[in-house]
Parts: sequence; structure tokens; C-alpha cells
Amino acid sequence: MKKLLAVVNPKSGTGNQEQIPDLLDSVIDKSRFSVDVRVVQAEGDAYRFGREAVDNGYYGLVAIGGDGTVNGAASAVINTDVALAVVPCGSGNGLGRHLNIPMNVKKALSLINDDRVEHFDYGTVNDRPFMCTCGMGFDAQVAFDFANAGTRGFTTYIKKTFSVYANYQCEDYIIEINGKRLEEKAFVIALCNAAQYGNNSFIAPHASMQDGMIDMTVISPFKFYSAPVVGLSLFFKNIDKNRHVAIYRASEIKIIRKHAGPMHIDGDPVEMPKELLIKCHRNGLKMFSPGLGENNTPE
Repeated sequence: MKKLLAVVNPKSGTGNQEQIPDLLDSVIDKSRFSVDVRVVQAEGDAYRFGREAVDNGYYGLVAIGGDGTVNGAASAVINTDVALAVVPCGSGNGLGRHLNIPMNVKKALSLINDDRVEHFDYGTVNDRPFMCTCGMGFDAQVAFDFANAGTRGFTTYIKKTFSVYANYQCEDYIIEINGKRLEEKAFVIALCNAAQYGNNSFIAPHASMQDGMIDMTVISPFKFYSAPVVGLSLFFKNIDKNRHVAIYRASEIKIIRKHAGPMHIDGDPVEMPKELLIKCHRNGLKMFSPGLGENNTPE
């Protein structure tokens, strides 16, 4: 019998997770798996429950929530033998979408019964783990405003995007990558282990979680009339073709900005120092996988 610890965030996304306990009971194969359930009630709970899984010899940790919940749970099991199962229930679900995990809870849970476990990369920024993306600039400010909006969902995110854009001032950065020093004024710098922010918004269309590399997307300042094209290119998976965008790849990147300030880590806003060291940690995360590859290339 393989032990699973399920971490449920009832406030993720729409906050409609009442059916989760019943689905865990009905979907998971009881002849092979036993399931214990923990409910997230405060910041840091997902990480704390993840460490419980590690310390008590659980086979798998089931993260049921959004990218923030997944980040907390995954951060607890990196570089361990505990395998992470992602059940996307958030607003963006970037990691789940990247890995082709179904957005339907029942179907996502059923993948655990297949017991197909693979190794994936994760990233760190100043030793803080991220599974999908971290970044600074415009998107980090949007993350701050979205977190304080009082409501969740894609519509709220789009509204905050437009309101931040109206007053945003681009910043100057020094970037050390692959032995080169770049000086950039950027609208966005996104560091990507996976291909998308969430909601099928592809900020690094060719990023892979199994190549030992971070894709760094740098969006240069642009005129207001170019904004719709830049925005739409995220959803058409071709932002790398835009003339305002450059994408670099490396296993380690150093970024220096003028001041400490906001970043987002897997969508959650944080305050970080002005000097940042971003690293890719190859094969450091075990995950239950649908075995369909990564949804990271243009169709």
C-alpha cells in the first residue's frame, strides 16, 4: 500500500472544492493507495504539509489548488523521493497546463492510479524555488495588484493588467548570462522553467522542464499601439517572433536592478533584493505525469 498525502486549498480559484474529499475517496484506487487529507488554512501550510509527507515516508503528495499551493507543496518535496501530483484548481494553473494535466479534478486525480512518475527540473531565485515562472517588471506589478483585488479569476487578472499598464514605467537591468553582460531597459523580464504563466498565456513557448535550462524572456519597451499585438502573441504561442522580445537560455542567470522591489514567484507577489541569482536544478522534482509530453510548442 502506497501512502498519499493530499493537500487541499479550499480558497484556490473559485474556492469551490467541497467535492474534493468525495472524489479522493471514489477515484483513487484503494487497493493500491491510502490517502490522508490536509486542508490549507494559512500561508505556509502547503509547505508544512509537504514536509510532513517527506518526514513520514509518504509515497506521494497531492497538491489540490492553484500555482501558489503547488509551489508550496513542491518546494517541500524537491530533491526527495516523494512524488508530486498536481490537481489544478486555481486561476491560472500554469504548471498543470504545461504538463497536459486535465483541468477536470476527477480526471487529474485518476492520473495517480496510472502511477507514472517522471523527473522534472525546478528553478530557484536567490534559493527560493519556482516550478513555472518568476519575473520582474510589469507582470510582477500586476501580480501584486491581482493579489490585493479581492476577487480572483481570469477577468479580474485582465482588468488589473490594463490598469497597471496605464501608468507603468520600465526599469533598467544588468544581466549576466552565458559569460556575457547585457544592459537592458525592460518592460518585463520573465524567468521560465515552464512555458506559460497560466490560462494558456505562453511567455516562453519553447521552455521545457526537462532540459536543465531556464528560458529568460525580455520584453523591451514598446509603444501603446503595439500592446495588443504583444498581448495576443502570448495566447498564439508566438511571442518569441515579436520584434520587442528576446529569449535567452542558460542554466544560471544573474540580474541586477537599481532597487529592491516586487517580483512574482509562480504568480505570487514577493519583495526581493536588487541582486538576483536564478538557477535551474535539473531533475530535482519527481511528479506524477500523464505521459503526454510538455505542452510547450506551437501547434
